[in-house]
Amino acid sequence: MWFNLNSSYRLGGTASYLLGMSPKVAAQADAGNIPINVLKLELGWMYAFLFVVSFVGLFSIVPLRKMMILKYKLTYPSGTATAFLINSFHTPKGAKLAKKQVKWLFNTFGLSFFSACFQWFFAAGDGCGFSNFPTFGLKAFSKRFYFDFSATYVGVGMICPYMVNVSLLLGAILSWGIMWPLIEAKKGTWYSAELPATSLHGIQGYRVFLAIATMLGDGLFHVVYMIIVTTHSFIARKKSGKKDSSTVNSDKDDQSSDAQLAHYDEKRRTEYFLKDQIPNSFALAGYVVLAVVSIVVVPFIFQHRLKWYHILVAYLIAPVLAFCNAYGCGLTDWSLASNYGKIAILVFSSWVGLNDGGVIAGLASCGVMMSIVSTASDLMQDFKTGYLTLASPRTMFFSQVIGTAMGCLMTPAVFWFFYKAYAVGDPTGSYPAPYGLMYRGIALLGVEGFSSLPKNCLKFAIICFVAAIAINILAEVLKHTDKKLGLYRFIPSPMCIAIPFYLGGYFAIDMCLGSLILFIWEWKKKQQAKDFAPAVASGLICGESLWSVPAAILALAGVNAPICMKFVPGSA
Repeated sequence: MWFNLNSSYRLGGTASYLLGMSPKVAAQADAGNIPINVLKLELGWMYAFLFVVSFVGLFSIVPLRKMMILKYKLTYPSGTATAFLINSFHTPKGAKLAKKQVKWLFNTFGLSFFSACFQWFFAAGDGCGFSNFPTFGLKAFSKRFYFDFSATYVGVGMICPYMVNVSLLLGAILSWGIMWPLIEAKKGTWYSAELPATSLHGIQGYRVFLAIATMLGDGLFHVVYMIIVTTHSFIARKKSGKKDSSTVNSDKDDQSSDAQLAHYDEKRRTEYFLKDQIPNSFALAGYVVLAVVSIVVVPFIFQHRLKWYHILVAYLIAPVLAFCNAYGCGLTDWSLASNYGKIAILVFSSWVGLNDGGVIAGLASCGVMMSIVSTASDLMQDFKTGYLTLASPRTMFFSQVIGTAMGCLMTPAVFWFFYKAYAVGDPTGSYPAPYGLMYRGIALLGVEGFSSLPKNCLKFAIICFVAAIAINILAEVLKHTDKKLGLYRFIPSPMCIAIPFYLGGYFAIDMCLGSLILFIWEWKKKQQAKDFAPAVASGLICGESLWSVPAAILALAGVNAPICMKFVPGSA
């Protein structure tokens, strides 16, 4: 067996993104260790992979822009909100408000940056510093319940909906507070007592695979539900024979002044949207050329773990999934790219098989599928923003191409920078990267089935899978039947519940603190909170995030913090 289930997690959190490796390095990746000098050589393959697959989704969705924006008038909530925000800046009131928002942002940015700088001085070694502060006692700390003084997570908590943060905390309590202690009591019976805590054959197996089962159940429900909603909406629009905006009746005598103004705005937006066309032949040619290049290059990058016909099948399926994701995103603002990626992992890893490198093949196919599906929905969101702000579609398209190219250039370099400076993928470190381990676990399920799971893990996984689907069904039923009380708003998210299964509850506590701050702020000064909370949250996130760059430079230069602040029991 060319990979080790009992591997360390030095690389576990990023295995799904370390693409384009030689057989030797791929084996090292699955074993959890890649020497830095070897990693540098492999960065070239990462660049090649990103440039080959990252642009395909942009060309796949271009021919559908007029149908989705003009004919079906899909909402695209995020794109619409961005457009309204941009338009508001061009009014005197909007400009004045924007100036105040920037001031709040920079104030909290500075506070967050210097707070992170101050905390660095006390983090000289493993387990040191404010990020390991046992807020609720050492017993709770051992179960990963503590506040780690992260301004980033507090800011994220202010942005995320209340129910997301509550779901995260609920998941932490269910797992680390109830399930894992009960399962650990079976140590020696359900799994070997000799196994380390990081072994997927031991307690870590329950943590990882129960989380995966919950995520797969949630993802499968949303994929099926979105296909049903998309199909129903598509058929309904076809039957209603809804005309696009260019054929709307313009009889001004029968319209109020507001209606005339709205019609004029719509007509101008349509005019600008149709002004700079992107030929469908150009989009089709671009997709075909990039697909051919991928069919040739990607198998070579992965040493033929993925065959040319695997890539061909992926590129035949991808436009359909890209349409479903972009259409569903226009209706609900949900991008299900990660769910399509999980399905791709299961399909392609099981298709390739264990002996032929199915783990790497599954993760690589996930990268291909997610790239196509996510960039397609992102571009359509941008087209909606451009339509509402009178921006040229051609400009939006080429701006997206430029941004994608910049991402392809910067992402591997940033990854290498952080990988060398920090223990990326370490579940107890600053960058645990939990989804990398989850995706690798899905690939293991694809190639090995359920034979590698510890005792009773499959039963619990099935329960979690079914429970995730049941919770989503309950939420949708309440959404359509209980419009008066709105009880569906209090149904937790299975995906959010699953995330702390592996990480613990520390970040959920930070995010819930952010929610609490926002709740009190809205209670005291609702309008002020509405205007400035996003700016405050952004400042908190950006300040601490920016400090990670000088901190990484110090680590690369061999400069360590001068103090280790650590907590031990009084008896010790």
